[in-house]
This record gives sequence, structure tokens and C-alpha cells, in this order.
Amino acid sequence: MKKQKLITKASGEKVPFSSKQLIRSLKRSGANEQIVNNVIKQIESNLYNGITTQEIFRSAFAHLRKLSKHSASRYKLKQSIMEFGPTGFLFEVFVGELLKEQGFSTTVGSIFKGHCVNHEVDVIAEKEDKLFMVECKFHNHTGIKCDVKIPLYIQSRFKDIERMWKDHPQNSVKFHQGWVVTNTHFSDDAIQYGICAGLNLLGWDYPKNEGIKDLIDSLNLYPVTCLTSLTKIEKQQLIEKNILLCRDLLQNKKVLNTIGMSLNRINGILNDCETIFNKKS
Repeated sequence: MKKQKLITKASGEKVPFSSKQLIRSLKRSGANEQIVNNVIKQIESNLYNGITTQEIFRSAFAHLRKLSKHSASRYKLKQSIMEFGPTGFLFEVFVGELLKEQGFSTTVGSIFKGHCVNHEVDVIAEKEDKLFMVECKFHNHTGIKCDVKIPLYIQSRFKDIERMWKDHPQNSVKFHQGWVVTNTHFSDDAIQYGICAGLNLLGWDYPKNEGIKDLIDSLNLYPVTCLTSLTKIEKQQLIEKNILLCRDLLQNKKVLNTIGMSLNRINGILNDCETIFNKKS
């Protein structure tokens, strides 16, 4: 019997390689069965004991990009969000867009008076009788989790602000809740505390089937950083011009003329953007 290769996760833990998760990720990107099988065959032929999950990702992405650029763009979605760094401000803007798309009115980066002290809140989201204080925890490296200290801290801030909210007649009848949103994962203790305290947690894949990656897919809010046809500098130039989403680029195509691109490149980028936006393989 062939011995399984051990791979090294971002946390340093070594586990046996299984192609199941990789297959799911590739299928999620929109790659067809033939492409998925081709990439898996390539990965398995180059496995060695101790290979990191990051090396596997890079290899799979490089091979997928040769076969389907559009699928490759969706496959690197998590890394595309991490490209918002080094600060967390763009992630806060992005979270605001996710909430807007769900019918909330949002304000990013506000100071709110609490019962004890003032607080800077990443996103305030309001819809009908609901008022949420949303704190965003952005990480630009894999393997980092939000542990229980984060929701403990956020819940205490939320309760301080909530005491002041309830003093205003227009807010006193609303449902108030604190949120913690991260582009990575929560520890088990953090999830347990969030459930117990009534704090809403939104992570990359939490809650199951309703995490950030699921919202991006269902709401079509793909960031321009996932476009493989753009260079790192070009992505930054677009972001500086307030073009954060593929949707923004499709609505403001002329912005590509301002960053010194040929017509052929512009057409190629817009085609990639349209394809990702419409989830074509």
C-alpha cells in the first residue's frame, strides 16, 4: 500500500494529504471536471513529505491559470482579499459593500460615544429595526485565527455603545448586536463565546455555507485583486481610484485608459472581469 505524503499546514501542523479539499476548491472556482483532474494529477505527481499547503496552492494556481484564467481568478479569492493589506481599511470598505448588497445602510469608520468612553467603529450597519456594530479583523497572512480574546474585547465595546444607543428613543426599540468579521478563521473558543454572548461572527467559511467566501459568490462581489490579468501595481492604481470590485470596473471602464494600457490589454482585462462577474468557466 502506497504511503500517504504528509503536508505542512500554515499552523505548522503536519497532516496526510487528501485531494478532497483541493478538488472542492477547484470545482468551486468553476473549473470543469477535466481541468480539475488535470490539476490534481499535476499536484499529486509533485508531492513530497513536508510540502506546505501554500506551495500546493501556488502550484495548483499556476497550473489552473494555464488552463482557465477565469477559474484561476476565483480560485485565488482568499489571497485576493489578503492583497487588500497591509492595513485593514480596504477590508472594512469591502465588508461595508457586502452589507450594502444585503440591504443595509452602512457607515465606515465612525466615532461613537459609549457610556464610559468613545469608540472608533469599523462599520455601522442599519436596516429597518436592526442596528449593528461591526468590527473587522483583517489578516494578510494565512494560518492566523481570531481567538477568543477578540470577541471578548468586541463584546465589551459593543455593550458600552449599546447603553448609549438605548438612551435615544429612535434606537431604543431596535435590535442591537455586535459583529466580528474576519477574512480568516475563528478558534473554537471564539465561536463558542460568540454563540453564548449573542455576538455575530462572520469568517471566511463561518457560518457554514454562509461565510465571506459564500457571500462573495452569491452577491457577485469579486474584488479587482482577483484578476490575474492585472499586475500588482495596476491593482493598486485601480484601488487608489476607488475601483475595489469587478463590478466597479465594469461600471467605469474608462478608468483603465488612465493607467497607461493598450487597447488589447484593456479588452482582455474587461473580458476577464466580465467572465468572473458572470461566473463563466
